Amino acid sequence: MALNYNVPDEYYFRIHHIRPRFKNDVENVLIYMASEISKINTKDKKDFMEEVNSAIRTYPGNAIKAQKTIDNWRTEISSMFGLIEYDSELGFCSSGTMANTLAENQDLVEFFKCFLYYFQYPGGHLKTQETLKLIEKGIKFKPATYILKLLEDAEKKTSARFGINKTELAHCIFNDLRVTRDHRSNEEVIDLIVNNREKNLEYDWTGDIIRYAGDILDYMVIADLLVMHGNLYYVNHDNQETIIAFIKNEIYFDKYDSLYEIPNITIENVNIYQDAWFHFINQKIDSDIFKTDIFKYMGIEKSDYEKLEQSAIKDFHKRIDESGTVGTKEIGDMGESLIHGHECMRIKLGEREDLIHLIKCIPNHLAVGYDIQSVELDELKRYIEVKTTISNKIINFNKFHLTTNEWKSAEGMNEKYFVYRLMISKNETQLFIIQDPVRKYKNDLLGMTPRNGADIIFKEDSGQYEELLTWEN
Repeated sequence: MALNYNVPDEYYFRIHHIRPRFKNDVENVLIYMASEISKINTKDKKDFMEEVNSAIRTYPGNAIKAQKTIDNWRTEISSMFGLIEYDSELGFCSSGTMANTLAENQDLVEFFKCFLYYFQYPGGHLKTQETLKLIEKGIKFKPATYILKLLEDAEKKTSARFGINKTELAHCIFNDLRVTRDHRSNEEVIDLIVNNREKNLEYDWTGDIIRYAGDILDYMVIADLLVMHGNLYYVNHDNQETIIAFIKNEIYFDKYDSLYEIPNITIENVNIYQDAWFHFINQKIDSDIFKTDIFKYMGIEKSDYEKLEQSAIKDFHKRIDESGTVGTKEIGDMGESLIHGHECMRIKLGEREDLIHLIKCIPNHLAVGYDIQSVELDELKRYIEVKTTISNKIINFNKFHLTTNEWKSAEGMNEKYFVYRLMISKNETQLFIIQDPVRKYKNDLLGMTPRNGADIIFKEDSGQYEELLTWEN
């Protein structure tokens, strides 16, 4: 008969957090909601939340959902991921830095790094009564930092790659006060996990028991901090600079600290610090450590960078820093560079290499309403606006925004105007090309909502998918 491992009763306490109903679609939902929330001006809380609810209801599949479900979505989005900041004294709400940065950079990998960097127990992401319980238990725990430290120490101790599964994390760490409260040493926890494996001890895999630990592991994979093989999660050494930053992370929300010493603390004591929590997680990280190196992320070798640089993308040298990485703020520029290489290769394959010199990236300050001036094989001009998103997995990327200037350019250039929608993920890249979006809108082949320009929703017959071509000399 198999033996089970159980945390001793005196040390058992199951920590948890809000689990979004859209957990299995979290990347799609977050990038959509961040984009929507970032467009809402600071206003009275009631009005702000009504606009957030309207955005949630327009997300695919939500149109006929009950109001309670919409309200729950809003709570989960705003509380767990900190997309909204609050000023309870004045009664106002505004979009947070987390929402604005995700909307601007379209980089979910960066977003989850920032989210995990600040995430802790206790935190304002919980209902106040649950935060109160954690304080009463004496818990202070930053899960992402702890997991990375543990796995790094385990690899040093065992001189081998060391992974952990969801049940081990739940039972040996998350639900054990010796870790979350008493700061049990990594060596003891590693020995416990290894000994349990050697004894073939089994764990309770019940969903309610392990799902919260599992969520954090899954979010760490999205953040490119961990990689998963089988049911084990390992440190992603390709992201070592960021791993080190997490391990050295001493940032902690300490507003609750005074409450640990107060007997009989109340919900009102905890509520005082709710606004401060959302200001805390929305502070700007003044560092380059969370930049996403797009080409490493896509699995392109550094030697291939050089081919791209030398051949078609001469401005790479301006955008690649000394470490050879590409910053998230430059995702749009890198998307343009990839499309520049794509266009050069398209013309080369069409046996018109004499036209390649006509393909040019347009400086942003010129504000002409497109990113790249390209050319057709018959020498007519092609004007391209590039919309790029990066995510850990392929998401539903059938939405993008055109500025007023871009929409006007599309309106004036007609069939010569193209939108290249580029989705970059670790395992796959998608390129969808829409020609003459204004005509497509007028012919009901794509959706458009006026908002500081145009919010576009496209479908299969709005354009066509094409393989992203890489320049080869």
